[in-house]
Amino acid sequence: MSGEEDMTRGSGETLPDGDGIRGGALGGAPVPLSVLDLVTVGAGHTASGAVRTAVELARTAERRGFHRYWVAEHHSMPGVASSSPAVLLAHLAAHTGRIRLGSGGVMLPNHAPLVIAEQFGTLEAMAPGRIDLGLGRAPGTDGATAAALRRTERLREGAEDFPQQLAELTRFLDDSFPDGHRYASIHAVPGPVQATSPGGVQSAHRPPLWLLGSSGFSAQLAGSLGLPFAFAHHFSAANTLPALDLYRASFRPSEALAEPYALIGVAALAAEEEDEARRQVRTGALSMLRLRTGRPGLVPTPEEAAAYPFDEAERRFVDSWLGNVVHGTPDAVRQGLDDLAKRTGADELMITANAHGGAARLRSYELIADAYGLPSEG
Repeated sequence: MSGEEDMTRGSGETLPDGDGIRGGALGGAPVPLSVLDLVTVGAGHTASGAVRTAVELARTAERRGFHRYWVAEHHSMPGVASSSPAVLLAHLAAHTGRIRLGSGGVMLPNHAPLVIAEQFGTLEAMAPGRIDLGLGRAPGTDGATAAALRRTERLREGAEDFPQQLAELTRFLDDSFPDGHRYASIHAVPGPVQATSPGGVQSAHRPPLWLLGSSGFSAQLAGSLGLPFAFAHHFSAANTLPALDLYRASFRPSEALAEPYALIGVAALAAEEEDEARRQVRTGALSMLRLRTGRPGLVPTPEEAAAYPFDEAERRFVDSWLGNVVHGTPDAVRQGLDDLAKRTGADELMITANAHGGAARLRSYELIADAYGLPSEG
């Protein structure tokens, strides 16, 4: 049957389980496990190679039973090739068949809400029932780059603007502007308006909205709106418990969720030997140090990280950073993830493995899946 002849839902598509938000823990995992990929580019490697690794990683995650795979929006960072989540997700959708795909996240202040609604409506048409739309309030870059993205010097990321932008995006996704609104005659396509057109059979389903955050603002907003919440524990560990507590205390049931659902991003890397795991994660630590000191670049090699002449302040930063990265042998990483799930009460763990080469990251996810007894085939 051709696409034009298909009068229901596309052949071969995967319908969402339940609300498309909650996952099921597999094997011995305490909660569902997912993947956050920054599509990192290591020294000596190319962005093309990083995208090929992303495809392999998404397919590995699907095969091993990880619940979802997200990519994050970052700009003007040589070592991160995920500046355009929607484009990457379209590519990944073409190479996977079941795993949920999403943004972790799209930085809402960088874009017109209508554009996001159109992009993710298109993704939903490509991979029905598999798309998540995670939204962040930060620019995902420095102020000058943010201004270049938005073509304005006024950076709209404050507490006043973000809820308004979110409400506008939601109405575009739902095609629900009231009569008399200046946007009432504007429709995000693909989208629900196609179901109300003559002969329309468009599904009413749309990607679930998630709010992302590293502090209390998005936690409280997500709770008050009854939305799922994703917290960036991997770079804001000190705020994890307060933010999750605030989210749960603020939660009000909604059409999306009857109860709170929170995942946390976790930096974790496993290797057969503890020394090798530490050797790999130090590349990410040095990369972060350079970013925080205004020197972003490609992810350094393990040899470069080992030979770097850290001064005292830099060494303190690296040691502190590595203190929040779960790394070591597969059993050690499993124990660390179990402890974190228990301590935070998170409903899902989203693992990001930052290292110089794709092989080390792919191997890490395989080892973690083995440690939990996840399926070897989807």
